Amino acid sequence: MSITSVINYKGGVGKTTITANLGAELAARGRRVLLVDLDPQASLTFSFYSAEDWERDLAYEKTILQWYGSVLADEPTDPLHPYVLTPEPANALLPDGGRLDLIASHLQLVDVDLDLAAALGGSRFQHGSPHFLRLHRALADALAADEFAGYDDVLIDCAPNFTMVTRTGIVASDHILTPAKPDYLSTLGIDYLRSKVSELVRDFNRVAAPGPTIDPQYLGVVFTMIQYAGSGPITASRNYMAHTDNLEVPVFRQTIRENKTLFGTAGERRLPAVLVPNANEKVQYELQQLASEFLARTRP
Repeated sequence: MSITSVINYKGGVGKTTITANLGAELAARGRRVLLVDLDPQASLTFSFYSAEDWERDLAYEKTILQWYGSVLADEPTDPLHPYVLTPEPANALLPDGGRLDLIASHLQLVDVDLDLAAALGGSRFQHGSPHFLRLHRALADALAADEFAGYDDVLIDCAPNFTMVTRTGIVASDHILTPAKPDYLSTLGIDYLRSKVSELVRDFNRVAAPGPTIDPQYLGVVFTMIQYAGSGPITASRNYMAHTDNLEVPVFRQTIRENKTLFGTAGERRLPAVLVPNANEKVQYELQQLASEFLARTRP
Protein backbone atom coordinates (compact mmCIF):
# COMPACT_ATOMS: atom_id res chain seq x y z
CA MET A 1 0.00 0.00 0.00
CA SER A 2 1.31 3.40 -1.03
CA ILE A 3 0.21 6.46 0.99
CA THR A 4 0.56 9.95 -0.50
CA SER A 5 -0.27 13.32 1.06
CA VAL A 6 -1.41 15.99 -1.40
CA ILE A 7 -0.60 19.45 -0.04
CA ASN A 8 0.18 23.06 -0.89
CA TYR A 9 0.21 26.06 1.45
CA LYS A 10 -1.84 27.99 -1.13
CA GLY A 11 -5.51 27.14 -1.57
CA GLY A 12 -7.29 27.22 -4.90
CA VAL A 13 -4.53 25.40 -6.79
CA GLY A 14 -6.51 22.35 -7.89
CA LYS A 15 -5.40 20.22 -4.94
CA THR A 16 -8.74 18.52 -4.48
CA THR A 17 -9.26 18.16 -8.24
CA ILE A 18 -5.94 16.34 -8.52
CA THR A 19 -6.69 14.11 -5.51
CA ALA A 20 -10.15 13.11 -6.74
CA ASN A 21 -9.15 12.54 -10.36
CA LEU A 22 -5.88 10.79 -9.62
CA GLY A 23 -7.70 8.45 -7.27
CA ALA A 24 -10.50 7.85 -9.77
CA GLU A 25 -8.11 7.10 -12.64
CA LEU A 26 -6.12 4.67 -10.50
CA ALA A 27 -9.37 2.93 -9.55
CA ALA A 28 -10.41 2.87 -13.22
CA ARG A 29 -7.26 0.81 -13.83
CA GLY A 30 -8.48 -1.83 -11.41
CA ARG A 31 -6.71 -0.54 -8.31
CA ARG A 32 -8.27 -0.24 -4.86
CA VAL A 33 -8.00 3.38 -3.76
CA LEU A 34 -8.84 5.16 -0.51
CA LEU A 35 -9.22 8.95 -0.40
CA VAL A 36 -8.86 10.63 3.01
CA ASP A 37 -10.17 14.19 3.33
CA LEU A 38 -8.23 16.07 6.02
CA ASP A 39 -9.23 19.55 4.82
CA PRO A 40 -11.93 21.30 6.92
CA GLN A 41 -13.26 22.86 3.71
CA ALA A 42 -14.30 19.29 2.80
CA SER A 43 -14.08 19.99 -0.95
CA LEU A 44 -13.01 16.41 -1.65
CA THR A 45 -15.99 15.11 0.29
CA PHE A 46 -18.35 17.40 -1.61
CA SER A 47 -16.87 16.11 -4.87
CA PHE A 48 -18.73 12.86 -4.14
CA TYR A 49 -21.62 13.88 -1.85
CA SER A 50 -24.02 16.81 -1.97
CA ALA A 51 -24.18 19.15 1.01
CA GLU A 52 -27.64 17.78 1.76
CA ASP A 53 -26.45 14.16 1.74
CA TRP A 54 -23.46 15.09 3.89
CA GLU A 55 -25.64 16.88 6.44
CA ARG A 56 -28.22 14.10 6.58
CA ASP A 57 -26.08 10.96 6.39
CA LEU A 58 -22.48 11.78 7.33
CA ALA A 59 -21.97 14.89 9.44
CA TYR A 60 -22.83 13.52 12.85
CA GLU A 61 -21.18 10.11 12.90
CA LYS A 62 -19.41 9.20 9.62
CA THR A 63 -16.56 11.70 9.19
CA ILE A 64 -12.92 11.97 10.20
CA LEU A 65 -13.99 14.52 12.84
CA GLN A 66 -15.53 11.82 15.03
CA TRP A 67 -12.46 9.62 14.64
CA TYR A 68 -10.05 12.38 15.70
CA GLY A 69 -12.35 12.95 18.67
CA SER A 70 -11.53 9.43 19.80
CA VAL A 71 -7.81 10.15 19.32
CA LEU A 72 -8.14 12.96 21.84
CA ALA A 73 -10.06 10.86 24.36
CA ASP A 74 -8.40 9.01 27.22
CA GLU A 75 -9.89 5.73 26.00
CA PRO A 76 -8.38 3.62 23.18
CA THR A 77 -8.67 5.23 19.74
CA ASP A 78 -11.55 4.00 17.59
CA PRO A 79 -10.67 1.91 14.54
CA LEU A 80 -10.78 3.97 11.36
CA HIS A 81 -12.35 1.48 8.96
CA PRO A 82 -15.99 2.04 10.09
CA TYR A 83 -15.69 5.57 8.68
CA VAL A 84 -14.93 4.36 5.13
CA LEU A 85 -17.56 5.26 2.53
CA THR A 86 -18.01 3.97 -1.02
CA PRO A 87 -19.52 6.72 -3.24
CA GLU A 88 -21.98 4.97 -5.55
CA PRO A 89 -21.95 7.20 -8.68
CA ALA A 90 -18.18 6.94 -9.11
CA ASN A 91 -17.92 3.25 -8.29
CA ALA A 92 -20.71 2.38 -10.74
CA LEU A 93 -18.36 3.46 -13.55
CA LEU A 94 -15.36 1.42 -12.42
CA PRO A 95 -14.30 -1.96 -13.85
CA ASP A 96 -14.33 -5.15 -11.84
CA GLY A 97 -11.57 -5.02 -9.25
CA GLY A 98 -11.42 -1.24 -9.13
CA ARG A 99 -12.71 0.53 -6.05
CA LEU A 100 -12.77 4.15 -4.89
CA ASP A 101 -13.48 4.71 -1.20
CA LEU A 102 -13.55 7.89 0.87
CA ILE A 103 -13.18 8.99 4.47
CA ALA A 104 -15.15 12.22 4.64
CA SER A 105 -14.14 15.47 6.30
CA HIS A 106 -16.09 17.89 8.49
CA LEU A 107 -16.24 21.67 8.62
CA GLN A 108 -15.41 21.59 12.33
CA LEU A 109 -12.13 19.74 11.82
CA VAL A 110 -10.36 23.05 12.43
CA ASP A 111 -11.41 22.75 16.09
CA VAL A 112 -9.66 19.38 16.32
CA ASP A 113 -6.43 21.06 15.24
CA LEU A 114 -6.67 23.40 18.20
CA ASP A 115 -7.44 20.54 20.59
CA LEU A 116 -4.52 18.46 19.30
CA ALA A 117 -2.17 21.41 19.71
CA ALA A 118 -3.42 21.95 23.25
CA ALA A 119 -2.83 18.28 24.04
CA LEU A 120 0.80 18.78 23.03
CA GLY A 121 1.19 21.78 25.30
CA GLY A 122 0.64 24.59 22.82
CA SER A 123 0.89 25.58 19.19
CA ARG A 124 4.62 24.74 18.92
CA PHE A 125 3.95 21.00 19.32
CA GLN A 126 6.44 20.49 22.14
CA HIS A 127 8.63 17.47 21.52
CA GLY A 128 8.81 16.71 25.21
CA SER A 129 5.08 16.05 25.47
CA PRO A 130 4.32 12.45 26.48
CA HIS A 131 1.62 12.51 23.78
CA PHE A 132 3.92 13.62 20.92
CA LEU A 133 4.41 10.23 19.26
CA ARG A 134 0.92 8.89 19.92
CA LEU A 135 -0.82 11.92 18.42
CA HIS A 136 1.51 12.35 15.46
CA ARG A 137 1.34 8.64 14.68
CA ALA A 138 -2.41 8.26 15.16
CA LEU A 139 -3.39 8.20 11.49
CA ALA A 140 -0.40 6.07 10.50
CA ASP A 141 -1.29 3.50 13.15
CA ALA A 142 -4.94 3.49 12.08
CA LEU A 143 -4.08 2.91 8.41
CA ALA A 144 -1.77 0.06 9.40
CA ALA A 145 -4.79 -1.98 10.55
CA ASP A 146 -5.55 -5.19 8.68
CA GLU A 147 -8.77 -3.72 7.25
CA PHE A 148 -6.72 -1.36 5.06
CA ALA A 149 -4.25 -3.95 3.78
CA GLY A 150 -6.24 -4.52 0.59
CA TYR A 151 -5.78 -0.98 -0.71
CA ASP A 152 -3.20 -0.26 -3.38
CA ASP A 153 -3.19 3.51 -2.93
CA VAL A 154 -4.20 5.97 -0.21
CA LEU A 155 -4.39 9.65 -1.17
CA ILE A 156 -4.66 12.17 1.68
CA ASP A 157 -6.08 15.60 0.80
CA CYS A 158 -4.38 17.89 3.35
CA ALA A 159 -5.48 21.38 4.35
CA PRO A 160 -3.33 24.31 3.09
CA ASN A 161 -1.49 24.60 6.40
CA PHE A 162 0.94 22.68 8.59
CA THR A 163 -1.10 22.25 11.75
CA MET A 164 -1.54 19.01 13.65
CA VAL A 165 -4.10 17.24 11.46
CA THR A 166 -1.91 17.89 8.42
CA ARG A 167 1.12 16.66 10.34
CA THR A 168 -0.60 13.35 11.10
CA GLY A 169 -1.16 12.97 7.36
CA ILE A 170 2.50 13.64 6.59
CA VAL A 171 3.67 11.17 9.25
CA ALA A 172 1.41 8.50 7.75
CA SER A 173 2.69 9.07 4.21
CA ASP A 174 5.27 7.43 2.01
CA HIS A 175 5.11 10.31 -0.49
CA ILE A 176 4.30 14.03 -0.78
CA LEU A 177 2.67 15.55 -3.88
CA THR A 178 2.23 19.31 -4.41
CA PRO A 179 -0.28 20.67 -6.95
CA ALA A 180 0.40 24.28 -7.93
CA LYS A 181 -0.86 26.88 -10.36
CA PRO A 182 1.93 28.45 -12.41
CA ASP A 183 1.64 31.84 -10.68
CA TYR A 184 3.59 33.76 -8.05
CA LEU A 185 1.55 32.96 -4.93
CA SER A 186 1.10 29.27 -5.71
CA THR A 187 4.80 28.65 -6.32
CA LEU A 188 6.06 30.94 -3.55
CA GLY A 189 5.66 28.44 -0.70
CA ILE A 190 6.87 25.27 -2.42
CA ASP A 191 10.43 25.43 -1.10
CA TYR A 192 9.18 26.47 2.35
CA LEU A 193 6.78 23.53 2.42
CA ARG A 194 9.64 21.14 1.70
CA SER A 195 11.64 22.66 4.54
CA LYS A 196 8.70 22.25 6.94
CA VAL A 197 8.31 18.60 5.95
CA SER A 198 12.04 18.07 6.52
CA GLU A 199 11.78 19.74 9.92
CA LEU A 200 8.85 17.52 10.93
CA VAL A 201 10.69 14.38 9.80
CA ARG A 202 13.79 15.38 11.76
CA ASP A 203 11.84 16.21 14.93
CA PHE A 204 9.66 13.11 14.74
CA ASN A 205 12.57 10.74 14.14
CA ARG A 206 14.56 12.29 16.98
CA VAL A 207 11.71 11.51 19.39
CA ALA A 208 10.84 8.13 17.83
CA ALA A 209 14.34 6.64 17.85
CA PRO A 210 15.18 3.85 18.35
CA GLY A 211 11.64 2.95 17.28
CA PRO A 212 10.15 3.21 13.77
CA THR A 213 11.05 6.41 11.93
CA ILE A 214 9.56 8.13 8.87
CA ASP A 215 10.99 9.19 5.52
CA PRO A 216 8.28 10.52 3.17
CA GLN A 217 9.64 11.09 -0.33
CA TYR A 218 8.83 14.27 -2.25
CA LEU A 219 7.31 13.18 -5.56
CA GLY A 220 7.24 16.69 -6.97
CA VAL A 221 5.04 19.52 -8.20
CA VAL A 222 2.09 19.02 -10.55
CA PHE A 223 1.15 22.19 -12.41
CA THR A 224 -2.61 22.63 -12.69
CA MET A 225 -5.19 25.07 -14.03
CA ILE A 226 -2.87 26.04 -16.88
CA GLN A 227 -4.16 28.49 -19.46
CA TYR A 228 -3.29 27.64 -23.04
CA ALA A 229 -2.64 29.91 -26.00
CA GLY A 230 -2.60 27.88 -29.18
CA SER A 231 -0.73 24.63 -28.64
CA GLY A 232 1.02 25.49 -25.37
CA PRO A 233 0.78 27.30 -22.02
CA ILE A 234 0.72 31.11 -22.05
CA THR A 235 4.06 32.86 -21.54
CA ALA A 236 3.41 33.79 -17.90
CA SER A 237 2.71 30.16 -17.02
CA ARG A 238 5.87 28.98 -18.74
CA ASN A 239 7.92 31.55 -16.81
CA TYR A 240 6.66 30.41 -13.40
CA MET A 241 7.17 26.77 -14.33
CA ALA A 242 10.76 27.58 -15.25
CA HIS A 243 11.21 29.35 -11.90
CA THR A 244 10.26 26.13 -10.11
CA ASP A 245 12.91 24.30 -12.11
CA ASN A 246 15.45 26.77 -10.73
CA LEU A 247 14.50 25.73 -7.18
CA GLU A 248 15.71 22.21 -8.01
CA VAL A 249 12.30 20.85 -7.07
CA PRO A 250 11.08 17.68 -8.81
CA VAL A 251 8.37 18.57 -11.34
CA PHE A 252 5.94 16.21 -13.06
CA ARG A 253 6.21 16.24 -16.83
CA GLN A 254 2.44 16.07 -17.18
CA THR A 255 0.48 19.28 -16.55
CA ILE A 256 -3.28 19.79 -16.28
CA ARG A 257 -5.01 22.53 -18.25
CA GLU A 258 -7.82 24.75 -17.00
CA ASN A 259 -11.31 23.65 -17.99
CA LYS A 260 -13.98 25.19 -15.80
CA THR A 261 -16.81 23.68 -17.82
CA LEU A 262 -15.64 20.08 -17.40
CA PHE A 263 -14.59 20.35 -13.77
CA GLY A 264 -17.75 22.28 -12.88
CA THR A 265 -20.02 19.73 -14.54
CA ALA A 266 -18.13 16.89 -12.89
CA GLY A 267 -18.69 18.44 -9.47
CA GLU A 268 -22.41 18.78 -10.08
CA ARG A 269 -22.61 15.10 -11.03
CA ARG A 270 -20.52 14.01 -7.99
CA LEU A 271 -18.04 12.42 -10.38
CA PRO A 272 -14.34 13.14 -10.91
CA ALA A 273 -13.84 14.62 -14.38
CA VAL A 274 -11.78 11.65 -15.53
CA LEU A 275 -14.86 9.42 -15.15
CA VAL A 276 -17.38 11.72 -16.87
CA PRO A 277 -18.58 10.02 -20.09
CA ASN A 278 -17.95 11.88 -23.36
CA ALA A 279 -16.01 14.66 -21.63
CA ASN A 280 -13.12 16.79 -22.94
CA GLU A 281 -10.68 14.24 -24.30
CA LYS A 282 -7.60 16.44 -23.90
CA VAL A 283 -8.18 17.02 -20.19
CA GLN A 284 -9.02 13.38 -19.55
CA TYR A 285 -5.90 12.32 -21.43
CA GLU A 286 -3.78 14.65 -19.27
CA LEU A 287 -5.29 13.19 -16.10
CA GLN A 288 -4.64 9.67 -17.35
CA GLN A 289 -1.04 10.52 -18.18
CA LEU A 290 -0.62 12.07 -14.73
CA ALA A 291 -1.76 8.79 -13.17
CA SER A 292 0.78 6.87 -15.25
CA GLU A 293 3.56 9.19 -14.16
CA PHE A 294 2.40 8.99 -10.54
CA LEU A 295 2.58 5.20 -10.64
CA ALA A 296 6.04 5.32 -12.17
CA ARG A 297 7.26 7.64 -9.41
CA THR A 298 5.71 5.70 -6.53
CA ARG A 299 6.75 2.21 -7.55
CA PRO A 300 9.58 0.85 -5.36
